[in-house]
Amino acid sequence: MELRSNYEAFQNANAQVVALAVTSVEAVDSLKQGLGIPYPMLADADHRVSEDYGVYNLLGDGLAAPSVFIIDTDGQIVWSYVGKNASDRLSAEKILGNLP
Repeated sequence: MELRSNYEAFQNANAQVVALAVTSVEAVDSLKQGLGIPYPMLADADHRVSEDYGVYNLLGDGLAAPSVFIIDTDGQIVWSYVGKNASDRLSAEKILGNLP
């Protein structure tokens, strides 16, 4: 997993990675433990957050489209990317290159 293997680079850039999944807390905990994910993962079982960010069910699969939002310390979205399909995910290098 790209983010997991590059997590230290995000920390060195003074950035916090947070993942969000449209699933239950139990499923998120299992995934996090099973994959050894070092950053916070949040459950969005009712897809409220995904809907608020405009990425819920864009691909017709009842999930959030693969997305990246860079949010500054004032809480403003300063850059974002929304994938065109389920495998359209950005590299850590691309995300790091867009940090303010």
